[in-house]
Amino acid sequence: MPESGRVVEKRLSIVICDDQAVVREGLAAILGTIPHIDVVGLASQGQEAVEMAEKYLPDVVLMDLNMPHMNGIQAIRRIREKFPAIAVLVLTTYATDEWLFDAIRAGAAGYLLKDTRREDLVRAIEDTAKGKSHIDPAVAGRILAQVASLSTASLSETPMMNVSSPLTEREIEILRLLVQGFSNPEIGQKLFLAPGTVRNYVSEIFTKLGVSDRTQAAVLAIKLGYHHG
Repeated sequence: MPESGRVVEKRLSIVICDDQAVVREGLAAILGTIPHIDVVGLASQGQEAVEMAEKYLPDVVLMDLNMPHMNGIQAIRRIREKFPAIAVLVLTTYATDEWLFDAIRAGAAGYLLKDTRREDLVRAIEDTAKGKSHIDPAVAGRILAQVASLSTASLSETPMMNVSSPLTEREIEILRLLVQGFSNPEIGQKLFLAPGTVRNYVSEIFTKLGVSDRTQAAVLAIKLGYHHG
């Protein structure tokens, strides 16, 4: 029974996948110091990660990308197809657009670089387990820019899987302005809408997408519409 007023963290099970033993073991040692995180498996390549996902059904798989036999992109796709309740968080040295967008399209919930601080890694794992998207600031700007470059037509033609109901043309237009960094008043000026109207649109967009901020919205938009760009 928890002490009065004490918040008890939900225990999270983690599988770590990296082809370098020193990285796997180092991450396991770091995360092993967090009371509510249990590292249940260590995989050296993608196929092992898929097998451990099936065996342990972890909350989160921490996934490297460039690995032999089955790389991280292939493993993410396989895990998400077979076990959609398992979230995959990428942890890699690769910040290139090819790896970044391929990982997101494959179903990664987040993307971190290996120079991430310990506390940021733990927070990202916690956020990922809660269904949030956690993107390294070093690459977040490129995700926003990519969504901003998508045409309204391409997004509106995309099947909105995992979305409660399709975005309207106006909502897609506002989404694109949001990810370009425009504030609600600026969007209102551009589209000749009252600030309150824009605020209502933004709230509805986030509700439909099941997200809470513009970076999460951008990640989902890439998953749903990037291949049309």
